[in-house]
Amino acid sequence: MRALIVDPDAPGALRLGPTADPEPAPHQLLVEVRHISLNRGEVAFAGRRPAGTVHGYDAAGVVVRAAADGTGPAEGTRVAAFGEGAWAELMAADVTAVAEVPAEVDLADAAALPMAGITALRTLRTRDILGRRVLITGAAGGVGRYAVQLAALGGAHVIASVGSARRGEGLAELGAHEVVVGLEGIDRPVDLILDNVGGPQLAAAWRLLAAGGSVQNIGWASGEPAVFEPYSLFFVGPAKTMSTFGDVREVGPDLATLLGFAAAGRLSSEIGRRGSWERYEEAARALLERRVAGKAVLDVGPPA
Repeated sequence: MRALIVDPDAPGALRLGPTADPEPAPHQLLVEVRHISLNRGEVAFAGRRPAGTVHGYDAAGVVVRAAADGTGPAEGTRVAAFGEGAWAELMAADVTAVAEVPAEVDLADAAALPMAGITALRTLRTRDILGRRVLITGAAGGVGRYAVQLAALGGAHVIASVGSARRGEGLAELGAHEVVVGLEGIDRPVDLILDNVGGPQLAAAWRLLAAGGSVQNIGWASGEPAVFEPYSLFFVGPAKTMSTFGDVREVGPDLATLLGFAAAGRLSSEIGRRGSWERYEEAARALLERRVAGKAVLDVGPPA
């Protein structure tokens, strides 16, 4: 099969080339991949993985071999999948990390959901958001756009923070009650912060957190350190908390929830760029340069 393979000598440390077909374990099924989606962190840090590794985590396609242990979707089922080795013509995926794609959802839209959608859903679930003020930084990105929609569905007052007015276009239509550049104009405490930016803005956002509120650290797009003034993390009253996020275990049921929202027309995949994986380098560059609003999805041809 062909795949996007880690190669330290290639532009962006990835090249499209031949490699061995995956051999599924008994609890895995084999997916013929039709579409993949790119996440900024995967693109930026591809070179940190061992040479020869099939990269990527998000895919959608059709099951061509059901799991040997008898669990999971049957052959011929359209699925979205999350797991290592997704950027390839064939992917071995755990049955606990796939979900059937409803007929109403295009496979390209399904491919855009796994990593970013699961991250948004699970970080919002860390507390009851009904009637709460939720601040989402880096709201124009893949995770951010899903978080805006899901927070609005959950009954929150959604504040979407972006890097420029242009990046904020369309977020009000997705459910944001306020769209701000940086933290400008936020004059009341917030109950939950989903932070995709890090750096000085994270330290400033901490000062906006209400008693008992929490920050979920998702990304660090700024690439800058966050410096907190002495005693700025101390608080008298219900504890404020800051947590990392990286729980991507057994995502199948949550992925099915997201696909259900999409099928009902309540969640948009927000694909900002789509094209052939033959032009992966162009898509990756656009993503790194923040020229993609939302998700970048690439189309994969069937195995030769």
